Amino acid sequence: MLARMSSLGWALVTGPTSGIGRSFARALAARGHDLVLVARNEDRLAETADELRSTYGIAVEVLPADLVDRAQLAKVEARLADRGEPVRLLVNNAGFGLRGRFLDNDLAQEQAQLDVLVTAVMRLTHAALGSMLAEGRGQIVNVSSMAGFLQRGSYSAAKSYVTKLSQWAHHEYAGQGVQVMAVCPGFVRTEFHQRLGSDTDSAPRLLWLDPDRLVAEALADLDAGRALSIPSKRYKAIAVVVRVVPASLQQRFQGLGRK
Repeated sequence: MLARMSSLGWALVTGPTSGIGRSFARALAARGHDLVLVARNEDRLAETADELRSTYGIAVEVLPADLVDRAQLAKVEARLADRGEPVRLLVNNAGFGLRGRFLDNDLAQEQAQLDVLVTAVMRLTHAALGSMLAEGRGQIVNVSSMAGFLQRGSYSAAKSYVTKLSQWAHHEYAGQGVQVMAVCPGFVRTEFHQRLGSDTDSAPRLLWLDPDRLVAEALADLDAGRALSIPSKRYKAIAVVVRVVPASLQQRFQGLGRK
């Protein structure tokens, strides 16, 4: 175990080697957090850790883990439950997406998506809450999605769970010193859509967000004690509108972002 150098303590980030997770890791390092980085790709994990150590002068612990694998997930849970080196900020960011519609996807793929987006988030949140409540302080950021407000298949269903769990947990535990917040971005310029075989032409340019700016807004909302962070005025407006749009009309936009 690395000696902690920061008075802010450890922050654990899942999926920190690219996109939103990488932006969170850099922003938290800039604030002075030491980091525990969790990802599947050990080479990219080590590369990211070296960059953060050299740039920000912080301690970085790497924890290779595939969150689909329950035994590897348990290692991350154990790190969060470690009260000797407490994690004071958890960012559940690891992503998973399927381009096809529900019945077009193999059942094993759907299960893997559920494992990463729901089961891992639930179990890591549970582990972190136990440790944080014992210390009387802590913050959890669950990266959800605007998709959770829409009806766009199993991905939307998973993200709806993440948003609702986070909002409930915030109101349940904020009085005991632990803040939980869901971040609900829309389309973000990251590798996520590239891995799905999509590009920025798959949705209007106005809808694409920069990950660094998204994270800056999210951390500002976290500092303000909010339970929900929706980046940009345009997505805040969309979140209001979709609550009154009939499901039948939402179905017409199923292909947005998938081209």
